[in-house]
Amino acid sequence: MSHETATLAGGCFWCLETVFNRLRGVASAVSGYMGGHTPNPTYQAVCNGDTGHAEVVQVRFDPEVIAFRELLDVFFTIHDPTQIDRQGNDAGTQYRSAIFWHTPAQKAAAEAAIAALTASRQYAAPIVTEVTEATTFYPAEDYHQRYYEQNPHQPYCRFVVAPKVAKAEAKFAAQLKS
Repeated sequence: MSHETATLAGGCFWCLETVFNRLRGVASAVSGYMGGHTPNPTYQAVCNGDTGHAEVVQVRFDPEVIAFRELLDVFFTIHDPTQIDRQGNDAGTQYRSAIFWHTPAQKAAAEAAIAALTASRQYAAPIVTEVTEATTFYPAEDYHQRYYEQNPHQPYCRFVVAPKVAKAEAKFAAQLKS
């Protein structure tokens, strides 16, 4: 089994990481940072907007079980790709919507997905998701990994993460790990 890597940014990494870790074919989804200019960024520095990094999730997946395009379907379901530098109350460049491609095929798939969504008029506003070549991935601090599973009753998890998980579980039930 050979794995590929996808790196996606769509608001708080806790939301994305939780959903992607539940999908069949996903070996791991790790919260981290990408797309900035500061080496070895910390959560505090990223939140201050000093690094240029986005909160991302790096997904290792088996393309024979789940295709990159299917990951993008999940990605576009669990965040709003029309909001510039924000998701809900989370605001700042670290919360931007971005697909960091690792191969030319991923870049083409990302551009095709955005074009299809635009043509479908599923969103009232234009899609602002960046399609950018992947750079160095910096894993987030340990306490951010599998945050939702460790803190399901924390208010942010109950009111922001849980609804996204429920939405993904309803739409992608057949793709969830048992």
